[in-house]
Amino acid sequence: MSDIEKIHGITPDLTKENVDRLLALFPDVATEITDPKTGRTERAVDFDALRERLGDVTEGNRERYQFTWPGKREAKRLAREPIAKTLRPVKERSKDWDTTQNLYIEGDNLDALKLLRENYAGKIKLIYIDPPYNTGHDFVYDDDFSQTQDEFNAESGEYNENGGRLVANTESNGRFHSDWCSMIYPRLLLARDLLTQDGAIFISIDDNENKNLRNICDSIFGVQNFCAQIVWQKRTSPDARINLGAAHDYIVVYAKNLLFFKGKMHKLTLSDDRKSQYKNPDNDPRGPWASVDITGQVGHATSSQFYKIKTPSGAILNPPQGRCWALSESTFQDLVKDKRIWFGSNGSSRPRQKNF
Repeated sequence: MSDIEKIHGITPDLTKENVDRLLALFPDVATEITDPKTGRTERAVDFDALRERLGDVTEGNRERYQFTWPGKREAKRLAREPIAKTLRPVKERSKDWDTTQNLYIEGDNLDALKLLRENYAGKIKLIYIDPPYNTGHDFVYDDDFSQTQDEFNAESGEYNENGGRLVANTESNGRFHSDWCSMIYPRLLLARDLLTQDGAIFISIDDNENKNLRNICDSIFGVQNFCAQIVWQKRTSPDARINLGAAHDYIVVYAKNLLFFKGKMHKLTLSDDRKSQYKNPDNDPRGPWASVDITGQVGHATSSQFYKIKTPSGAILNPPQGRCWALSESTFQDLVKDKRIWFGSNGSSRPRQKNF
C-alpha cells in the first residue's frame, strides 16, 4: 500500500500531542479538567505547577524580546487545529502510478501540510516555498471560513481551482502586514515538523516581508539554525518609475538543526569550462590547480600581514601599495614548504596560492 493510500481523513490534535509531550517530561504537573462543550474529563497541564518546576519564567507584562502581531495567537491555533479531510488519488491524471517516487498535491497548502504531517513528519529532506510577497496586489488564503451570509455577499474575493477562498491583501488594509504574518506562520510551523533532523527549508521573498519572514523563522526554527540569505538578481534593467529600485530578491534558508545540515551540504560539480581553468604547469602530483591572489585590503590587517617575501629567483617583494598579504608570515611559510605557493614559471613573480 502506498503512502498516499494510507493518509487518513482526520489529522492529529497537535494541542493534545504537545500536552502529552510535556506530561511525559514532567508527570507531576498533570491535572484533569472537564471540557464545557463535551462534558468529558481530559488530562491537562497545571501551569502553576509547571512554573514551579521550571523556576523563573517570563510572563505577564515583564519586558522580553519577542516578535508578535495582531492575530498571532489565532495563527498558532490554526496550526494545531485538526481537520476532517483526506487526499483523494486521481489515477486517471497520474503517470506511472505504480512506480513513481513523486507526489503532486493540489489544494490549500495548510490543509495539505496537516495531512502530510501524519505520514511524513520528520521525513522530508528539503522544502522550497514561494509564498505571496505581499506587494499589495497579492491574493492570500483567508483561513477564517466562518462568516455570515451578509459577510459572504459583501466580500470581494476570489477562489482557487479547488474552492479555497482568496482575499486581496491591499495596502489600505489596516492589518496589511499582520494578515500576511498570520497566513505564513502556521504553514511554517507545520513545515518544520516535516523536516528531517538534517533537513532545511528555502523560502523566496522580496523586500516587502523579508524582515517579518526572518523574525518568524527565527521564532519557529531558532536563530541558531539560520543558514543564509541568498541574494539573486531578478532583473538587469533599471526601474523606470523611480531612480533607485531593487534589482534583486532573496532566498532565506533555515535548517531544522544546523549542526546536522552542515554535514549534508555538498559543492556543485565543476563545469567543463571551469575545469579547463585548472592546469598543472609544475607537474604537481596532487593534480591540476588554479592560482588565487594572496593579497588583501589593509583595513583589518594585523602587523603579521606586513613582511618581505623572497622569491626563488632572489627578488625581494613587499605587499602592493595600499594592500597587505592575506596570510600571516608563518602560514605563508608553511604553504611554501608544502609547495602550495606559485611564483610563476621563472620563479620571480608575485606569489599566488595553488587551489586544487
